[in-house]
Amino acid sequence: MKDASHTSGPAIWLLTIGITTLLLVAATKALWLVVPFLLAIILYYILLPIVHRLVVFGVRRETAAALVALGVTLFAVGIMIPLIPWLAAQSVAGEETLYRYLEGGRVLVDRTLVTLESQFAFLKRVGFHAEMSRKAAEFGDTFLQKQLGEALSGAAAWLPSLLLAPFFAFFFLRDGRRFLKLLFRDVPNAFFERTIYMFDRVDATARDYFQGLLTLTVIDSLFLTFGLWLIGVSGAPVLGVASAMFAWLPVVGSVLGCVMVMLVAATAFPNDPWVVYAVIGLFVFDRTLDNFFFIPLTVGRSIHMHPLPTVLMVFIGGAVAGVAGLVLALPVAGVVNAVVGTIWDIVRDPRLRARNAYAKALQTKRVTADF
Repeated sequence: MKDASHTSGPAIWLLTIGITTLLLVAATKALWLVVPFLLAIILYYILLPIVHRLVVFGVRRETAAALVALGVTLFAVGIMIPLIPWLAAQSVAGEETLYRYLEGGRVLVDRTLVTLESQFAFLKRVGFHAEMSRKAAEFGDTFLQKQLGEALSGAAAWLPSLLLAPFFAFFFLRDGRRFLKLLFRDVPNAFFERTIYMFDRVDATARDYFQGLLTLTVIDSLFLTFGLWLIGVSGAPVLGVASAMFAWLPVVGSVLGCVMVMLVAATAFPNDPWVVYAVIGLFVFDRTLDNFFFIPLTVGRSIHMHPLPTVLMVFIGGAVAGVAGLVLALPVAGVVNAVVGTIWDIVRDPRLRARNAYAKALQTKRVTADF
């Protein structure tokens, strides 16, 4: 069958971007539900092979789904029960640590600006050092006192809702096939084959994206951890994993991860700026490997879209839905593109429309034969 992605063009791009934008705007109104739903999808694709294995061993699918979901729920509760009190106890110490790292970053920036002014006289004449120091201080105060505090409070409020993820994953694992059968039951026979193909594309897009994203996270975590260990930065495993997870945010995620590690390195090595420069080089090298090797082999295979609408969708998602839009833009766009592309092929296929019209005429003739 002809792949809908081969017929992709400006019309499908515009429809995909428009529908995805509306979905992202709607998602911002219910992030408490969208976040666990997204985690449930990731859990579904992680746990589905385990359920299949249990079914092969003779366990009923409903029982297998219940056992797997129960195990994940108990594991999540076992982590969250000690985690929430620990986070509350560490909040004060964490704030002090954050201020210490920011002060280390400020010292690094201050020294860099002084060096630049000593090399370029025109920067000194315009007061570049003083002006940039003032803006950095204003940004730091605003960010810490307002935006960061609100973000941490919101994240803490979402923690209980994350328990919905195993609940959703259980029903995906148990009733996924049943739900699809209910949908297929009302599909006209003329469109049945294309509809199955559409759902297969949607499933493959979501599965490949999330599995590829997890694979990319593992690769980046190992690479950054090893690189930071060679440089001599303390806490390399934690920083490597955190930076790899920041990369879930397209465009800005890698920058945030690099800045975080730079602050740690600047605080730990205040008199050795070359450690910070080595950290920057490591992240640039990692980003280069991701763009040319790792992403095309993992996440890149799942989004069957032209690079132009893909890049536009990332920026539009960030503009209309913030951080959530950056995370959701690509997977939602990939799913929408699969649906729109298949429907577009059906609309443009005169044979399918003729078959459907003929089937309706036969049905009408059959049910009115005894009138």
